Amino acid sequence: MPWSNQSGGGGPWGQRGGSGGGKSPWGSGGPQGNGNPPDLEDILRRSQDRLKDFIPGGSMGGRGLIILVLGVIAVWLLTGFYTVRPNEVGINMIFGKYTGTAGEGLRYNLPYPIGRVMKPNVTAQQRVEVGYRSTPTGQGRARDVLEESLMLTADENIVDIDFDAVWQINPARPQDYVFNLQNPEGTIKSVAESAMREVIGRRNIQAILTTEQASIAQEVRQIMQEALDAYGAGVLINVVQLQAVQPPADVRQAFFDVNAAQQDAVRVQNEAGAFASRVVPEARGEAARTVQQAEAYREQSVADATGQAARFRQVYEEYRKAPAVSRERMFLETMERVYGGVDKIIVDQNGQGVVPFLPLTQQPQRPQPQGNAANPQGATR
Repeated sequence: MPWSNQSGGGGPWGQRGGSGGGKSPWGSGGPQGNGNPPDLEDILRRSQDRLKDFIPGGSMGGRGLIILVLGVIAVWLLTGFYTVRPNEVGINMIFGKYTGTAGEGLRYNLPYPIGRVMKPNVTAQQRVEVGYRSTPTGQGRARDVLEESLMLTADENIVDIDFDAVWQINPARPQDYVFNLQNPEGTIKSVAESAMREVIGRRNIQAILTTEQASIAQEVRQIMQEALDAYGAGVLINVVQLQAVQPPADVRQAFFDVNAAQQDAVRVQNEAGAFASRVVPEARGEAARTVQQAEAYREQSVADATGQAARFRQVYEEYRKAPAVSRERMFLETMERVYGGVDKIIVDQNGQGVVPFLPLTQQPQRPQPQGNAANPQGATR
């Protein structure tokens, strides 16, 4: 053999026994630099000598070996005790298979490598940021992540939304969180972004920017919880907080201008509505008054015409009975109506002169006396 002892020793390592006769394949020096390789038999012999010191009687019999094995097993089993803190839940596994959970206090499970215990914190509140990244201290915003925050609305506008999702491990199902989620934060973040896009896609941008932010956060939280429960994630979504909701930076100023114009249009429409609500009732009242006046005039005209027709029929009946008298009476009444309102002059039939006719009702009034009774002034003579 290539490693045989050149001095005649047997075996690949040369002569065995003692403290190392013969040479090794390393030559005169072993791996430790003392010139001899490690002798396995010598190592085993020395190990047995050391074990005899711990075994009663100084001999390595069957009973001693059993006691040694049992002692090692006892020590190994004692390492299976563990403590579960108030904010933790113990998850016990045997050969990698889930066997149950353990509550607060001192608990036991078979030690490694047969058993294993995981103790996740089920009360810690953790946060997932979508659309932005905060500073290392958690105060303020370090940068925006536009590929996460830009979302399409129902009216085909784009809105920039930054929000947080605060979550914790479900104390009732911690094993789901341990075994079903390989990347918990990445999974929750993807579910949060998907839920927000779904909710934003059903609303108009004006409602998103003004009145419906609270309902959006609540609906996103509900959708996230339902999705994670369907995945068996063992996670509770406590709250969804909208940090910033605004138009994209590139069109923000134009959007504000359009919004201001829309508000002006609404204001003008409201003013026009107020003016119409004041003018229309007035116009309707005026129209109703005119209609009533027309109806009254119609009734009056009809009544006058009816009365005149009745009077004419009465005159006609009298005329039939006495035509000459009726003609004379009609002549006199007509003259009375014609000359009743004009000045009259009386002409003497003999042509002697013209005498003006002065009605008694138009005689000049005598002026009232002024002063005292003893010396009246301004009396007419």
